[in-house]
Amino acid sequence: MSFSRLKVVVVVYPGLPRHRSVRHGLVLGIYSSEKDEGAAQLTSAGDAFDRLVSGKLRQLLSICGPPLKKGKTHIFHGLHQDFPSVVVVGLGKKNAGVNEQENWNEGKENIRAAVAVGCRQIQDLEIPCVEVDPCGDAQAAAEGAVLGLHEYNELKQKKKPVVTPQLHGSAESEAWQKGVIYAEGQNLARYLMEAPANYITPIKFAEHIEQKLRSFSNVKVHIRPESWIATQQMGAFLSVAKGSAEPPIFLEIHYLGGANTNDSPLVFVGKGVTFDSGGISLKPSSGMDAMRADMGGAATVCSAIVTAAALNLPLNIIGLAPLCENMPSGKANKPGDVVRARNGKTIQVDNTDAEGRLLLADALCYAHNFNARAIVNAATLTGAMDVALGSAATGVFTNSSWLWTHLYEASVLTGDRVWRMPLFEHYTKQVTECPLADLSNIGKYSRAGGACTAAAFLKEFVTASHWAHLDIAGVMSNKDEVPYLRKGMAGRPTRTLVEFVARLSQDSHNTK
Repeated sequence: MSFSRLKVVVVVYPGLPRHRSVRHGLVLGIYSSEKDEGAAQLTSAGDAFDRLVSGKLRQLLSICGPPLKKGKTHIFHGLHQDFPSVVVVGLGKKNAGVNEQENWNEGKENIRAAVAVGCRQIQDLEIPCVEVDPCGDAQAAAEGAVLGLHEYNELKQKKKPVVTPQLHGSAESEAWQKGVIYAEGQNLARYLMEAPANYITPIKFAEHIEQKLRSFSNVKVHIRPESWIATQQMGAFLSVAKGSAEPPIFLEIHYLGGANTNDSPLVFVGKGVTFDSGGISLKPSSGMDAMRADMGGAATVCSAIVTAAALNLPLNIIGLAPLCENMPSGKANKPGDVVRARNGKTIQVDNTDAEGRLLLADALCYAHNFNARAIVNAATLTGAMDVALGSAATGVFTNSSWLWTHLYEASVLTGDRVWRMPLFEHYTKQVTECPLADLSNIGKYSRAGGACTAAAFLKEFVTASHWAHLDIAGVMSNKDEVPYLRKGMAGRPTRTLVEFVARLSQDSHNTK
């Protein structure tokens, strides 16, 4: 799906004034013709608006040239006093559905992208409120609007105008509100990942999530200090944290949404390195600032739980986030050091920049305390994952086809795709054949299959029969690949995790 650079056509209907003081903007969708020579088709909302303005919308569209292609727009001013500015945006073909080659619902993605473009143009006009055509799928339209307008500008004096998106009409208000909540969840993850590391330290991360969950009576948040981490014998986690002056935090969230609070929970685990310098194995300075988002795993799983609570999803969820910085100091891990994880296994730290798996090792061991229905961890774990898949999809390593199916089906709906990666014994041998300890934190062939050897390392700390590791390094940020996200940290795959929870809460299959 390609959304090329927009060519904006501005048409003012003759005899009607161009308003400077505006109340609302309006975004309407229009489908491409099924045949090249056919006329484009307005959505139901577009048809209704055209009747409201006595056919002037169709008249203007007819004189603007060929029918609008996907993602292209026309802007009209002065058509109606309630909507001084109207953006009409191309949705692509009306019958677009699941594209099996692309592994997503193309119709939903077209709506998200088109609505985002339209809302941003209303924002450029400095109109404070925009009503959005549901385009046949109000949830997708809401996601496009809320995701498309989001931008991190907390620390700037000059900010873009705030635009509030609303549903045009009331026929799909429930679906619209659901889409708003999904998108706000991803925006929370984007906010946490984008904020500078001196603003989102381990304790500030935990406190921000606690504040977001404070209003829910069925949620308990535990912010565990370093002393608690030590009592849990999380030696691998603490070995990373000791290099920084910022004390580590173990964030533990209990969302009791199920009908029976004793039902086996879904356990989410997220890597929470709030800044990753690489430690003694120092990263190159170029691009190191982006490592403020190395807590993307923690950001996405915690934001998914906040969203599940807002949606009141009927499932018990536990969230675990080991939070710390990875810094080079006199106390930091040295290459060749051996540390002991919570389950007693020893780990040779051959590269201090492979620290995320040390945090996750202890957190995954702890996750087994809860008789989990399934354990899902997320982490910006390896550059190798970015090399393998780029930003197209999250890499998933799992020992459970049942779990994979649920994650995959959720991703088709959200457009935030996942792709299954191998978890072969071939890779396990590369981390277990270690001269000084039970495991090495990097594969013995160094860069070869780096994402796979990292997953094999994590598997050594998992006994649950339903476990998935999501390597989100490739989807951490967005340049221009996802048209409804601005440039910056992406917050992916938060919506896929939420949709996965929603599907799991409806699933009656016995996973034990």
